[in-house]
Amino acid sequence: MTEPYLNISNATNLTYLECFNCSDGSSYIEDLERSISISVFILFGIIFIAGLIGNGLVVLVVAANPLMRSTTNILIINLAAADLFFVIFCIPFTATDYILNSWPFGDFLCSFVQYMIAVTCHASVYTLVFMSVDRYIAIVHPISGISIRTEKNATLAIGVAWLFICSSCIPVGLSHGLVTYGEEYEYVEIKCIFLTQYNHSVFQISFFLSSYVVPLTLISVLYVCMLASLWKGTGTRISAESRRGKKRVTRMIVAVVLAFAICWLPIHIILVLKSLDAYHQTTMLVAFQIISHVLAYTNSCINPILYCFLSENFRKAFRKVVNCGSQHNFQTQVTTKIVTRNDDGHKNIL
Repeated sequence: MTEPYLNISNATNLTYLECFNCSDGSSYIEDLERSISISVFILFGIIFIAGLIGNGLVVLVVAANPLMRSTTNILIINLAAADLFFVIFCIPFTATDYILNSWPFGDFLCSFVQYMIAVTCHASVYTLVFMSVDRYIAIVHPISGISIRTEKNATLAIGVAWLFICSSCIPVGLSHGLVTYGEEYEYVEIKCIFLTQYNHSVFQISFFLSSYVVPLTLISVLYVCMLASLWKGTGTRISAESRRGKKRVTRMIVAVVLAFAICWLPIHIILVLKSLDAYHQTTMLVAFQIISHVLAYTNSCINPILYCFLSENFRKAFRKVVNCGSQHNFQTQVTTKIVTRNDDGHKNIL
C-alpha cells in the first residue's frame, strides 16, 4: 500500500486487513486503533484551535498598526498566513480521516488537501529563509542595506515566492487520488494516497530536499556568515540600543527556525524511508510515526507561543487584542511600546 504524501492516518489500521480473519485479538486491535484515532483527532482539534487563534492574533496585532509596517513584520504576517492556510485547509480533513479511517471528502479534496500541505510547508520555510536574509542584511550591512530592506521589496519577494510555490506544487495534487481497499472483505476503506503510477521515492526525496534540506542549509549558511561578520567586527558600528533590538529579533527568528526544523524532521525521515520500503511496521515504529505526524502539525500553532515567550511587548499586544480595547487605544499603546527604530531607520516588532 502506497502511503499518502503527508497524510499518514492509515498508520493506525495497517494490521486490519491482515487480521481480518483472525478470531483471537482482532477486537483488541480494533479497540486500540479506535483509541489511537480518537486521541489523535483530539490533538489535531487542539492544534486547529490554537493555530487559528494564535496566528489570527499575530496577523491582527501587526496589520492593525500602520506604524509597525517593516520588512520583518511583513514576513511575520506572511508566516502566520501560511500557518493559517495549513490549519484551515489541512488539519480538519486529516483529523477526520484519522477518526473515520477512510477518506469521505471525494477525489478533488484529496488532491487539494495534499497540494495545500506541500504549498504551506514550502511557504513557511521559505519565509524563514527571507527572514534570515533580512537579518543578515540588517546585521552585516545595516546602512547600505536600507535600500534593499524595504516594504515594497519584501512584498514583492513574498508575491513571487507564493506564485512559484503554488505553480511548482501542482504535481503534488495531480499525483494523489482515491483508491478503494478491502473490496474482497466486508470492510471497505477509501484512501487518499500517492498514486502508484508515479515514482514515490523520487517524489518524496525531492520534497524533503526542496522543503527542508535546501532552505535550512541556506538559513544555516546565512547565520554562519552573520556570526563570522560579528566575530571579525566588520560592518557599520551601531548604537547599543539598536544592537539590543537586532539581537532580540534575531533570537526570535532563530527560535522559529529551530522549531520548524525539530517539528518537521522526524516525519520527513519517516516518509522518505517508507517511500524506499525501509520503514518496517512494528508497533514502536507505528507509534513513532503517529507522534511525528502530530509533531509536524504542531508547528502550525507554535510560532505565536514563541513570540509571547520571547517578547514582553508582544504579550502586551496580544492582551490588548484579547481584552478588546478600543481601536485608538490599541494602536497608540501597542505602537508606543513595541515599535523601536534602529540606526538604519527600520522598525522592530520587539
